[in-house]
Amino acid sequence: MKEGQAIQSFEHILDDGKLSTTQILVVLISFLLMILDGFDITSMSFVAQRVSEQLQINPTNLGLVFSVTLAGMMLGAMLIAPYADKIGRRKMLIASVIAIGISMFLTGLVSAFWQLIVLRTITGLGVGSMLANVTALTSEYTPTKYRSFSVAIISAGFPLGATIGGIIVVPILPLYGWEIVFFTLGLVTLLMAVVVYCVVPESLQFLKTQGTPSALSRVNELLLKMQRSPIPEFVEDKQFKISKASVFSLLSPQFRTKTLQLWLTFLFVFISLYFLLSWLPKLVINEGLSESDSVFSAVALNGGGVVGSLLLGWFAANIGLTKLIGIFLSISGLAMLSFGFLFEYMNLFVLLFIIGFLLLGAYVGLYSTSAKMYPTEVRATGIGWALGLGRFGAVIGPYVGGLLITYGFSMELNFVVFAMPLILAAAFVFQLRVR
Repeated sequence: MKEGQAIQSFEHILDDGKLSTTQILVVLISFLLMILDGFDITSMSFVAQRVSEQLQINPTNLGLVFSVTLAGMMLGAMLIAPYADKIGRRKMLIASVIAIGISMFLTGLVSAFWQLIVLRTITGLGVGSMLANVTALTSEYTPTKYRSFSVAIISAGFPLGATIGGIIVVPILPLYGWEIVFFTLGLVTLLMAVVVYCVVPESLQFLKTQGTPSALSRVNELLLKMQRSPIPEFVEDKQFKISKASVFSLLSPQFRTKTLQLWLTFLFVFISLYFLLSWLPKLVINEGLSESDSVFSAVALNGGGVVGSLLLGWFAANIGLTKLIGIFLSISGLAMLSFGFLFEYMNLFVLLFIIGFLLLGAYVGLYSTSAKMYPTEVRATGIGWALGLGRFGAVIGPYVGGLLITYGFSMELNFVVFAMPLILAAAFVFQLRVR
């Protein structure tokens, strides 16, 4: 067997045979973690009105709370997640989930603005690191033909968590207050850290990059557990030989153009997406609707995202992932641009469901794109930096949204402003070609 063939065989070593219990558990636990993090990140938007009243936080400073959470996600993805390419996906995942759980629980105890800033930053750091690693781990435990769909499934957990969160928060908020939301999320997240420790194995592809006899032994144990044949040795892949995983590897000649296109796409998508995730409930209240309507508007947006995410992953195999993402982004941008006109003819929740279907569907598709674009040696680094630089847009969106709301911009005008980044993102993603 030629060396290239041996590598191809290992990289696709899970393609043959039925899905094992181990593979299914990896996807299931990743999905549950994404659901939790979807709730963790959007929880503040559900309780923003009550938190701002109790702690006397004005809209601009509340926008800062949203922004530091997303800044933490950016730094977690860019600076912490890449260490998974050195120490392993599993260790980094456990550490990230523990950090999220502790910070969420303590958020329920805050009594000052600065405490909220510190704890939401820590939550963001953990979530940013975790998102990159569950994406890489799921991609590396899934057969090639199911890879885009499985990443779409777990990524759909993020908007699903936000949707479930909104449904849960509506009845309990008036009875128990906003603090119970963070106490409960913190405890459940810490419980998931125990589940990850007990059940989730290390990535086969990461173990291969270690190249040691003990790593080979662990790989073969996992292969036998998944009813696959063991391998006698690791064979070096000279085509993608990368001595050290770093951002400079992503900007090497073989990746540079696609990397920059991917970064810009994430940046513009996140500007608009996180403006909506952070400020939609507040905008709805400003339009004269009730607190329950404001939460259900977020449920409609994220519920549409769940459906859009799954359908995009399912249809991507036939239409082409990047082309489908470009179509979704283009139509979502036009829908937001025409929001005031469309609102005259459509129910608000239906319109938000459609925007969520398109925008969040495209956002989830970008996870699959980033996972497919890079080899194992830099996969967590590649996903982390794409998500991290995208989070820079996620910092801009909520902060600018807070300023526009403070200056009295209507819901329709806000939607027009934040439609522009989606049109730009569509232009970049149509130029992106990923095998």
